Amino acid sequence: MSLVIEHYRAMARYNRWMNERLYALAGKLTDEERRRDLGAFFGSLHKTLGHILLADRLWLGRFTGDPARFASKDALGRVLDVRSLDQALYADFARLTAERERTDDHIDVLVAGLTEEGLAGPLKYARGGVPQEHPLYFALSHFFNHQTHHRGQATTLLSQLGHDPGVTDLIALLRG
Repeated sequence: MSLVIEHYRAMARYNRWMNERLYALAGKLTDEERRRDLGAFFGSLHKTLGHILLADRLWLGRFTGDPARFASKDALGRVLDVRSLDQALYADFARLTAERERTDDHIDVLVAGLTEEGLAGPLKYARGGVPQEHPLYFALSHFFNHQTHHRGQATTLLSQLGHDPGVTDLIALLRG
């Protein structure tokens, strides 16, 4: 297996590992604490976690060419009308957690199917009506970097709420 593909598989493991840890800590908070605006980019921990989920689903739709498959849905299976990247998808934290786990499963499937040829190939999509094109590897690197960036914000919010997320370094996962 190529080192590049192994790198993306490691990033998917890191994504799941960190999400499980952050959601477990967030689950110890009250809804009021999770929703408290602490001055972060998305305000609260709940909205920050929701943004990561929303963006992951947007990118999964782009990667697979099937955005409808990754659309966020309500409890009755109706597609939610998503109008902005700071929109709270799920008010209920248990539902947000379940949807995060389901999306992490999709990420694992995506990286399990990566090939060298596919990574070098173009990813074409539109952003705000403007056509975009990048090699898949470029967009996939952005995808994982975006998650890490906003999970860093989430760890700060958890710390402000009195919960230490512990070591969050990728190398800690890889050593373990």
